[in-house]
Amino acid sequence: MTGKPGEPQAPAPRAAAMAKGRQADSARRRQRVIAALDRAAGDGTEISVFALARAAAVDRTFLYRHRDLLAKIHALEAAPPPAGQGSGPAVIRASLQADLLAAHERAIRLQTRIQQLEKRLSEALGEQAWRESGLGAPPDINALTQQVTHLEQQAIDLRVQLEERDEELTAARAANRELMAQLNAAVHHR
Repeated sequence: MTGKPGEPQAPAPRAAAMAKGRQADSARRRQRVIAALDRAAGDGTEISVFALARAAAVDRTFLYRHRDLLAKIHALEAAPPPAGQGSGPAVIRASLQADLLAAHERAIRLQTRIQQLEKRLSEALGEQAWRESGLGAPPDINALTQQVTHLEQQAIDLRVQLEERDEELTAARAANRELMAQLNAAVHHR
């Protein structure tokens, strides 16, 4: 362990052996994952990180640490299954996601429509309860409107008559004052 400063030191033989062992283990696990991936792609079985980790007997974190393996898994997940498998047409992940998105948007539209209908129902029930309680407007609104119009016209006619009588009364009072003034003037001149 003696060397010049700044020069990398040679690893100890035991540490080198451990590093080679880890690399060999990683290579074996990598080969198991690739073999499981090939089997899943050929068999048409489920392709997902969880399923492949289980089939290859590795931890999922191993797959997440090896980006190239993870990219292969995601590519095969998105790819359509090989032709001839199953009885129906091939369904790809993108198609299922589009269907899910459409279903979600439809659910939002239906929820909005339900809220609108609930509001209208609430208003209709409230109006019906208001009418049935006797607190609401009577059913014959036209007759009441005609009666209000007739009463308003009567009030206008009565105001006109009152103004005419006020004018007549004012004129009569003025004439009375004038006559009283003439009588008083005639009594004083005698």
